[in-house]
Amino acid sequence: MPRYALRIEYDGRPFAGWQRQADQPSVQGALEAALAALEPDVPPIAAAGRTDAGVHATGQVAQADLARDWEPFRLAEALNWHLKPAPVAVVACAVAPPDWHARFSAVERRYTYRVVCRRAPLVREAGWAWHVRQPLDLGAMREGAAHLIGKHDFTTFRASICQAKSPVKTLDRLEIEAAGLANGTQVLFHLQARSFLHNQVRSIVGTLERVGAGAWPPARVAEALEARDRAACGPVAPPQGLCLTGVRYPVDPFAAGWSET
Repeated sequence: MPRYALRIEYDGRPFAGWQRQADQPSVQGALEAALAALEPDVPPIAAAGRTDAGVHATGQVAQADLARDWEPFRLAEALNWHLKPAPVAVVACAVAPPDWHARFSAVERRYTYRVVCRRAPLVREAGWAWHVRQPLDLGAMREGAAHLIGKHDFTTFRASICQAKSPVKTLDRLEIEAAGLANGTQVLFHLQARSFLHNQVRSIVGTLERVGAGAWPPARVAEALEARDRAACGPVAPPQGLCLTGVRYPVDPFAAGWSET
């Protein structure tokens, strides 16, 4: 039974998240329905990250085990045909080693959170960014963010329903950049780690927004982290600004002969 690696892009707005649910649309459900149109009795697929409702992806990675030997390009084309009209696309496909796993083989996940700062409501960016009405102080946010880099107990920035065995994670990268838009300022938060806790990225961004707005001093981020108490966290940023942008593996399954559509 060949194993295939799939790189996937999706608009998270219509979905209740990645994970299959009995009574709500999910990205996993859409992909499994497309796979079932190609072969009966396809085993459940697995993904590198179980994104929440409304969260987007440009670099999600999943695995699918099929009975037939598919040429990767043809498999991607067939899946994209059967995925219509769902806002999900397979952008790369490759045959993976049998012991490769989309989730457990991953050594790095990358997320970008997008904020647009302006008074007027969002139109073109609606559903793709967090609308913040006031300017944000990048220097203050960067000062606050520096306290979060490295290995820490991130209990403060962890959802109460998080199922991870330990709150200790290593945040390898947290960079904040700004770029001008025609009708506002775009602020991007780039985060990178081997793995993240449930709501960790959105909790961090929501806390740093309070710093950028002047409601918190940067040092309060360190105090919140040290408190190891969810009550010490700032507000959780909304899901629409978050995007899973990439997953890295020790051996890239797409490096040799991957098919891009």
